[in-house]
Amino acid sequence: MRLGVLDIGSNTGHLLVVDAHGGAAPMPASSYKEPLRLAEHLDPEGAVTPAGVSALTEFVGDALALAEDKGCEEIYAFATSAVRESSNADAVLEHVHEHTGARIAVLAGEDEARLTFLAVRRWFGWSSGRLGVFDIGGGSLEVAAGAEEAPDVAWSLPLGAARLARTHFATGRPDDEQLRALRRSIRADIARDAGSLLRSGPLDHAVATSKTFRSLARICGAAPSSEGLFVRRMLPASALESWIPKLLEMTRAEIAQLPGVSQDRAHQVVAGAFVATAVMDIFDLAELEICPWALREGVILERLDKLSVLG
Repeated sequence: MRLGVLDIGSNTGHLLVVDAHGGAAPMPASSYKEPLRLAEHLDPEGAVTPAGVSALTEFVGDALALAEDKGCEEIYAFATSAVRESSNADAVLEHVHEHTGARIAVLAGEDEARLTFLAVRRWFGWSSGRLGVFDIGGGSLEVAAGAEEAPDVAWSLPLGAARLARTHFATGRPDDEQLRALRRSIRADIARDAGSLLRSGPLDHAVATSKTFRSLARICGAAPSSEGLFVRRMLPASALESWIPKLLEMTRAEIAQLPGVSQDRAHQVVAGAFVATAVMDIFDLAELEICPWALREGVILERLDKLSVLG
């Protein structure tokens, strides 16, 4: 069957159309995305601004039209941290529904972590043993670990790259004292619950997903996307650590010229790098392997599992 997954993220709105059936990997048929940057369209009270609501509504309408054109039998639409944490989330989603007909579910942070974990488990399989999965999104960091298909620990922290870029890098490079304070704050937030992952034993396989980690891996020398999904891509902690001082001295335009970095995300690369190095330090990881599947694929896989049970 042909399914559409409409992901309203903190950075990007993304429609992924796939051909899928139980027992097979979902095969992408079409993709449409726009840089909505909802995490940056919040007013001082934490409400999505009228401009953000307008951009979101227009994107959803266009995405639904494309999904219909592509023959989707079913569309599952969901929103993550930017909408979830906004003070006017209900009004935003109702506005979108009134103008497009779409009902958008709001995923809890733990569900984001759980579904991303499912996608990574299916990609790498049981040979990964106890698996740890880390995902830096626009609004949040998701962490999950376990030895089965469902993680035994899964949580979400407000440490997304776009969120930190907005709150700490909006006016340019912070001074050294501010950078040290940011570094301490990020690491304290991650370490607060780190014991829940570590007490079950060391990870056999540590994996990172999504755009921020992919961009950082590419900066550090990983293969480009043009080489295909099945090329092994790694993010070494030592390489990333050596890049941070260079990134701090670069302009946004210079960062945008680095391999794997898009113009609309260049401003949040440094913030993402601070979170990534904190993750690797706190969990004592020399490297992370990059997985091409993440939250959207997890949503699709869970839906297929439910259809298989019903069928």
